[in-house]
Amino acid sequence: MTSTQVVRATCPHDCPDTCALLVTVEDGVATAVKGDPDHPTTAGVLCTKVSRYTERTYHDERLLYPLRRVGKKGEGKFERISWDEALDTIASRLGSIAARDPQAILPYSYCGTMGLVQGESMSARFFHQLGASLLDRTICATAGFTGYKYTIGATIGTDLEQFQNAKLILIWGGNPIASNLHFWTRAQEAKRRGAKLIAIDPYRSLTAEKCHQHIALLPGTDAALALGLMHVLIAEDLLDHDYIANYTVGFEQLKQRVAEWTPERTAETCGITVAEVVELARLYGGMAKAGEPVAIRTNYGVQRVHGGGMAVRNLTCLPALVGAWRHAAGGVQLSASGGFPTNKPALQRPDLLSKQPRTINMTTIGDDLLRPASAEFGPAVEAVIVYNANPLAIAPDSSKVMAGFAREDLFTVVLEHFQTDTVDYADIVLPATTQLEHIDAHSAYGHLYMMANNAAIAPLGEAKPNTEVFRLLAARMGFSDPCFQDSDDELAAMAFNRQDARAIHFDWDALKQKGWQKLNMPDAPFAEGGFPTPSGKCEFYSASMAADGLDPLPAYIAPYESVASNPELAKRYPLAMISPPARNFLNSTFVNVKSLRSAEGEPHLDIHPDDSAARGISDGDMVRIFNDRGSFIAKARVTDKARAGLVVGLSVWWKKLARDGKNANEVTSQRLTDMGRAPTFYDTLVEVERATS
Repeated sequence: MTSTQVVRATCPHDCPDTCALLVTVEDGVATAVKGDPDHPTTAGVLCTKVSRYTERTYHDERLLYPLRRVGKKGEGKFERISWDEALDTIASRLGSIAARDPQAILPYSYCGTMGLVQGESMSARFFHQLGASLLDRTICATAGFTGYKYTIGATIGTDLEQFQNAKLILIWGGNPIASNLHFWTRAQEAKRRGAKLIAIDPYRSLTAEKCHQHIALLPGTDAALALGLMHVLIAEDLLDHDYIANYTVGFEQLKQRVAEWTPERTAETCGITVAEVVELARLYGGMAKAGEPVAIRTNYGVQRVHGGGMAVRNLTCLPALVGAWRHAAGGVQLSASGGFPTNKPALQRPDLLSKQPRTINMTTIGDDLLRPASAEFGPAVEAVIVYNANPLAIAPDSSKVMAGFAREDLFTVVLEHFQTDTVDYADIVLPATTQLEHIDAHSAYGHLYMMANNAAIAPLGEAKPNTEVFRLLAARMGFSDPCFQDSDDELAAMAFNRQDARAIHFDWDALKQKGWQKLNMPDAPFAEGGFPTPSGKCEFYSASMAADGLDPLPAYIAPYESVASNPELAKRYPLAMISPPARNFLNSTFVNVKSLRSAEGEPHLDIHPDDSAARGISDGDMVRIFNDRGSFIAKARVTDKARAGLVVGLSVWWKKLARDGKNANEVTSQRLTDMGRAPTFYDTLVEVERATS
């Protein structure tokens, strides 16, 4: 007789939607993964990727046993070993390195899972006790978060469940059809109710095609557009003077600053028309003045350039100028993560550090793995433990990343589900469980629900949760603190147990039963001010920025690689390149799922007809995209979706699955943003030519 049950789970991937899942299990085998119809934001709908999660879990290429390298680094040749042999080898190597200087050991992880337990809990405890280098986890959002926090105080904004009530939505620097499906559902409902949707994006994405208007500005000029909008709002008195007077600081200084940003200057900087600047400001300010809710949904594409933090800061000033925060469906959302009372100190135990080690930025891993020991840098990196990440595919300036991981004297351990590009360079590979095989607790950055993930099936093969791997390593290293005995359930019970102003009633056992619980947040968080800034107000002028050596007022910082900043470079490499997510992938996750890769086809480059004609490139030609850092090959798609002067390579492909063994990060830079020490993936100039072979 077949035994069937339905298990409550949560999508673990780096996506704002953090969907509630229902996993059907028959005789211990997961047979279906569906969206929870009762969860208000998931509403029973999953993206194409996660709806095929069983295909990924039971993939015939799953890593199921520990492996040891037997070939050269990069060849991907391994032999099976036991867990005891793997753990003893790792503990021995880390122990000998730590005896000299534990800072020569580096953890490298990010959001392969967004779980608070399988992400940074037991692993953080292990590396803190060891005294390893800290990792500055900057590769996605820290520039935008920093700019947002200087202005608003925390990453709190418009509730996803309110967007359908907005009358105007600016979708600024995002493609939610591909990367934020459940916001797009709300935006479509708003559209049916009469709202106007405007996309602001250099690329005519799937989302931009379905909006009423698309403003195709030049990459990296979003900050300038926001300044120009503020200029028109102030010049034409499309303002909420009462809101400005009571709930903001620095308006007079802001007024002087944006006076310089006439519509003409803004249009020239952004590569758009004067009419687009003026009409957008009039629409946004006029509707707000008429008492209608106007909302901005911005995403992380805005902040992946030199001035990315300032760009987010600038556009975050707009709702306060027009009083959009008065409405539950007004304001702006970058992330909702600041509303969660996550108890990171309890999970990660920074008190285990005996002294403060150095911090290495994950964005500059290419340079840092090649850096020799010095008084300034400290010891050379001798060991890297990679989990929840695939740096060979996703880190910028990829040839340097590869050269670093190819060092024969670098001891590399990778915890993974599949033999990724990074696994090919590992000395020891440890098989990790997927979301269906372990326990976890989740916050979200696109909605306001705490989420639980129950293990639906037993681990396949000899796969182990990240937490168990680090418990076992802690025991091998002789770490005796009782915290290394905490179970996954005990860790999950700490997740939202922070005792402060945002503390909430949190019961892990109850959350596991229901699957989700909404935070107790006001519908309109800043309707009457109350911003979590030092002043308690929206800060047009930020004294904190001044203290940190930054311009305290909104400004424009040109991209590193642009005519304005580097005209000689722009002569040699006249095309700007961006590499936003492909619809069927999530960063480098799902690239090896055959059905999804088949839907995506192969790496391709969208190029405008004017740019292709000037280079003798036809649709379907194989082209070489290159600059001083490197090159990669893709198939040309000649289309006006990419504005003239821009090429778009939807990403991120595993290198080994591309015909030339390379991807878009061959040409991206390790330069950092203006604030937040984040990467500048979309601040890249290239040239394109027909491939010779």
